[in-house]
Amino acid sequence: MTELFGPKGLMEVVESGRIPPNCDVTLQMKPTFAAGGVARGEWMIDEKFVNGIGVCMGGYLAAATDTMMAYAIASQIPDGQSFSTIDLHTTFHRPAFVGTAEVEARVERLGRQVAYLTADVTQNGKKVASAVSSVMIFSNPEER
Repeated sequence: MTELFGPKGLMEVVESGRIPPNCDVTLQMKPTFAAGGVARGEWMIDEKFVNGIGVCMGGYLAAATDTMMAYAIASQIPDGQSFSTIDLHTTFHRPAFVGTAEVEARVERLGRQVAYLTADVTQNGKKVASAVSSVMIFSNPEER
């Protein structure tokens, strides 16, 4: 079975170098900061994320924002809770290419059951994508 990460576990990835969840490893995301509803990370875009015309596929850009938004919300909720994306809208501003990209996510509004988040992906100082997301907050499945 896949190891489960609660908010505390995701914070350990950022704060003490715990090995991140498999999806983060697969996407090659390196979270570098998460506190107070803000999370930042570096994403190494290599050839496996690039389509036949040489640009990063949009689905991977959306996944990068979703991943970093997980760290942002994890920095805001207690360890007995969990979360799941219920809506994700991504806007693409320009192509992303092989190389390093930065992803920053923010909790804009935090309710008891739903949070609203935003994220931006930049490469070489230029915004390549932005996303908005609604996230459901619920009791940790292990505690039901």
